[in-house]
Amino acid sequence: MSQGDGDRVVSAGREIGAGVGRVFELIADPARQPEWDGNENLSAGGVGQRVRGVGEVFEMTLTTGAVRENHVVEFEEGRRIAWLPAEPGQRPPGHLWRWELEPVGENVTRVTHTYDWTNLADEKREVRARATTSEKLRASVDRLAELAEREDQGTAS
Repeated sequence: MSQGDGDRVVSAGREIGAGVGRVFELIADPARQPEWDGNENLSAGGVGQRVRGVGEVFEMTLTTGAVRENHVVEFEEGRRIAWLPAEPGQRPPGHLWRWELEPVGENVTRVTHTYDWTNLADEKREVRARATTSEKLRASVDRLAELAEREDQGTAS
């Protein structure tokens, strides 16, 4: 491959005016993910799939109707979660979605969202992988921020 790894890892981040627990709940619960998906790629995540550890698999339905099994490969409650999506019953082709959270204050969380396709082995997916820009990741982070801040204010009153 002629690309350097820097071309295959994109990220976006910002501070969110909500506690780390609130923000992490929105990410770790697949049923909530379509509410803040900036790629507008997710249609539904089944209720009751809240991620609690490495090795778990949660399902998401895409806007195309296709289902993806997301294999959790990194997990630290309240701090980090990452998964490798795959078609049902198949091995993940090698692209990783990661969320990292760092508490900055009681009600402020620094969130970094990363898409890493350095290990993507399916050439058919490269066009879509290249189309996943830091701006698209930032759209997810911004939507997540809006939702988390709104919900955090709702419980503070």
